[in-house]
Amino acid sequence: MLIHHYFFVLQVLCRYQHIWSIDLRFRPAFLGGIMQATGNKPPAMLPKRAEYMLKDIKRMAKYYQVPVQISEDDFQRVLGTSSLGAMRFITAIDMTQPQYLEPLSREFWIRFWSQHEDISQPENILAVARQAGLSSELAQKLLEMISTPAVKNRLKETTEEAIKYGAFGMPAVVAHFNGEPHLFFGSDRLELLGSIIGECT
Repeated sequence: MLIHHYFFVLQVLCRYQHIWSIDLRFRPAFLGGIMQATGNKPPAMLPKRAEYMLKDIKRMAKYYQVPVQISEDDFQRVLGTSSLGAMRFITAIDMTQPQYLEPLSREFWIRFWSQHEDISQPENILAVARQAGLSSELAQKLLEMISTPAVKNRLKETTEEAIKYGAFGMPAVVAHFNGEPHLFFGSDRLELLGSIIGECT
């Protein structure tokens, strides 16, 4: 599952990484594994919260200037779509071509939330890869990698690492500052993150 708030955090951190002089690193983790391990459930399963989230997402999309097209039906679509293949593909990129990690993550998000494509399908994964700048040959090679033990184990390891830091959902941001990790959850904690690292007062 590619959770909607993840992209808002991605957008802001990418915009601020040079202003705040932060070393921004993307670590692919599987949300389904985190939710299962922590006993968490998708917030959209609670009707009133789903109603609020629908309004909130539209507000954030306007504020952050992010292309989101969402309706109540999309929550059911999210719950019924697996992103495991996409996350393994992103993991394979992280292991072999990390320079594509950011554009690939962006493109997956846009395809899923703005264009409503089924990112679990191999042909759509390849289309995302091409749009992110990968050659057809490289994209095909990476697609073949997602079923290998190396990629599966790497995604499992990063997911377990996120849980060790205290993650119970996504987006989860871990800020390492003065030798100490600080976990932030959600898209509305960015000012607190800035405060911890001395960039916001």
